[in-house]
Amino acid sequence: MSGGGLTRATAFAPASVGNVAIGFDILGFAVEALGDRVTVARSGTPGVEIRAVRGVAGELPRAAANNTAGQALLALQETARPEFGFTVEIDKGIPLGSGLGGSAASAVAAVVAANALLAAPLGRPELLTCALAGEAVASGARHADNIAPSLYGGLALTVGIDQPRVKRIPVPDDIRAVIVHPHMFLATSDARAILKRSVELSDFVWQTANLAGFISGCYTQDLDMIRASFEDVVIEPQRQALIPGFQQVRRAAMDSGALGCSISGAGPSMFAWAESRTAAAVLAAMQSAFAAHRLGTDAWLVGLGSDGAHLVEP
Repeated sequence: MSGGGLTRATAFAPASVGNVAIGFDILGFAVEALGDRVTVARSGTPGVEIRAVRGVAGELPRAAANNTAGQALLALQETARPEFGFTVEIDKGIPLGSGLGGSAASAVAAVVAANALLAAPLGRPELLTCALAGEAVASGARHADNIAPSLYGGLALTVGIDQPRVKRIPVPDDIRAVIVHPHMFLATSDARAILKRSVELSDFVWQTANLAGFISGCYTQDLDMIRASFEDVVIEPQRQALIPGFQQVRRAAMDSGALGCSISGAGPSMFAWAESRTAAAVLAAMQSAFAAHRLGTDAWLVGLGSDGAHLVEP
């Protein structure tokens, strides 16, 4: 829904799991069980003014250029050149530093809401580029593995940065995603800072084969191929030390029948894919393993066919 006659709109953008183990910075899926809402209204004052931040996030920057939603809207203004400014209210439903795409969701919800106020609304590829500018504020890098699924929904593969192309990847109907968020904070920028800048050739080949096998398994509904390919040999070995009990949580998931289990985005949340008959057992096992390390958790069991960001008002 869009149109130049609107003066105020609210959009919801879902959380997301980035990387999906084998697709660092290029693969992610939406988690509609939680997300952010952003309300944008026309203003007679040029620029972007953030008037309120509510919800679970705590303190966030109010200066537009330092806020993911604000910077995304500044990028949209640069692209669309509206004859008005924006006021913004952000309702955070995704905890900060959770690895569930909170910065991406705020940026996506902001541009979707603002787009409804434009006389000539932008297309989703242009909205993606604007939201990427916001994501860079939080993570220090332009990557779309959270932005794309939050905007497009489902499991999304993104190719390119300056002119990104997004392809939704089909997922077998019986697969469920298990998301477990331990009650701790981990900044995306910190989790990126520890990563090596080079990769062994053997690991590059292995990771490339896993990504290709995983996507092939999704298209052909080959669960055995998905299971065999669901292994990150590049990023996960470097980041797992940041998450207390990582190995025990992963082992508990796999022993309970998961197809694969890894870190959600930069962490500390973890996720698993499982068939519907084993998904509840996988969730319980992962929570129990975190509890053994004295970490409380929130958890969600979701499908993988969501539609992504959308207007909720009007």
